[in-house]
Amino acid sequence: MKDKNKIYIPLLLGLACALGIFMGARLDLSTSDGLFSENPKKQKLNRLIDYIDYEYVDDVNTDSIVDVTVNKILENLDPHSVYIPKQEYDAVSENMQGDFVGIGVSFYSVGDTVVVIQPLEGGPSEDIGIHGGDRILYANNAKLFGKNLSNDSIISQLKGEEGSKVSLKVFRKGEKKLLNFDVTRGKVPLKSVDAAYMLTNKLGYIKINRFSETTYEEFNKALRSLRRKGAREIALDLRNNPGGYLAEAINIADEFLKDDRLILFTKNKSGAIEKTYAQREGDFENGKVYVLINESSASASEVVAGALQDNDVGTIVGRRSYGKGLVQREMELGDGSAVRLTIARYYTPTGRSIQKPYEESNEKYYNDYLRRYRNGELQSADSIHVSDSLRYETPGGKIVYGGGGIIPDVFVPRNMDAEKEQILLLLNRGFMSRFIFEVLDKNRNYYNSLSSREFEEDVIINDQMVAEFTQYLRSQPPGINIKVGSYENLLKQYLKAVMAQQLFGTNTFERLKNEDDRIIEKVIQLSKEKS
Repeated sequence: MKDKNKIYIPLLLGLACALGIFMGARLDLSTSDGLFSENPKKQKLNRLIDYIDYEYVDDVNTDSIVDVTVNKILENLDPHSVYIPKQEYDAVSENMQGDFVGIGVSFYSVGDTVVVIQPLEGGPSEDIGIHGGDRILYANNAKLFGKNLSNDSIISQLKGEEGSKVSLKVFRKGEKKLLNFDVTRGKVPLKSVDAAYMLTNKLGYIKINRFSETTYEEFNKALRSLRRKGAREIALDLRNNPGGYLAEAINIADEFLKDDRLILFTKNKSGAIEKTYAQREGDFENGKVYVLINESSASASEVVAGALQDNDVGTIVGRRSYGKGLVQREMELGDGSAVRLTIARYYTPTGRSIQKPYEESNEKYYNDYLRRYRNGELQSADSIHVSDSLRYETPGGKIVYGGGGIIPDVFVPRNMDAEKEQILLLLNRGFMSRFIFEVLDKNRNYYNSLSSREFEEDVIINDQMVAEFTQYLRSQPPGINIKVGSYENLLKQYLKAVMAQQLFGTNTFERLKNEDDRIIEKVIQLSKEKS
């Protein structure tokens, strides 16, 4: 009997393995065939890629073919369904997380050396005393200078796991020896609230640059600080804010709306509606709010503006917003890449769809700014043409319109000519920042010794510095020639603001840059009129 068992056991095991392989093969085959038989388009695409991979005469990177294919598919859907390649995913995610892990410095590569512009507020480098102008020469004995050193290789040395340590050797002007710093890498905030300060003794100002994971927390902190300073009214600046996480926008709108007020609703392809209401007692439900928007305020920014406007709360000031009312969900594709796919549309409480038309072409959609510019909409509210069929009424009787973007309650024209546009372009493209860095670097000890108040009172941007800046621009390839003309004072204002940014951060930068800002001036005027 024992001998028979010795024969049967291996036989049974063999049969079991064979059956398992057979069933596995049948299961895999039937699953694949079932899937592809239901959708032959998927089968066609997969077969084509396999044919190219195995049969094509030359070696081809089929990953790149897949990337191109995915992009082409999404281009035919809507302008905001996008593909995020694997190599870009971390950077995109990091920007929306509200922080990253590293030593916490912004830097330039000057010549062949890493030079600190400034330690980032709340980061490890600020805590241990690294200054603007410091040259980081070594990180864990790895050279960080040399003509062939890329920004990516520098960043790879400075970033790392949270809690890990990096030893830096730093050259600082005026010091005879290299300085040694042992830095523990930690979370460095990527702030979405650029500024929070008082415009008048009762009117506070908060500037939000995007809606990231930490925006509501940052906003709440700023709001509490301004209330302690006496703010009974808030100017919420959402200009040039492209949007971000919808939940953060909802939380901010909730601070100004009483319980059970509708903030927005979404509608998907099947017509299912999901409504979102104010759910808690907000910190500013009884205060006045002004929301500042322009043609580059989009998505989550428009949710906030639309929710307040449709609930007859506050005043929307500026120009018609961008017009993005599509909701995306991020879906991973299994190889480190992802797609952000439009899954619904969102609507303001009165039922307005904020989304502007995109049916004709993506190119026409993205060139909508030029259309607005040419038809005069940026200069005059009378040039905004909206069909009367898109007319809505708020509970308080105010008339509002759909059809693309939020039309403000109080219009403020753009009215900028070519010279001012050119100065703003120089700011946005970093020319001012590079020039100011070199100015500061010539006299670091003096500038680093100044307090914010001393800087604002004592530092004057004179005609000589303007002349040096125009000469600097001419030295930049291919040679930039500007005519300062009547905008010399504006150029001086912006140069000083950029200097303040590198010395003291974005709050001082925004405050100095916002001097004589037309929309802010209008808000201050409205605040005084309603006193």
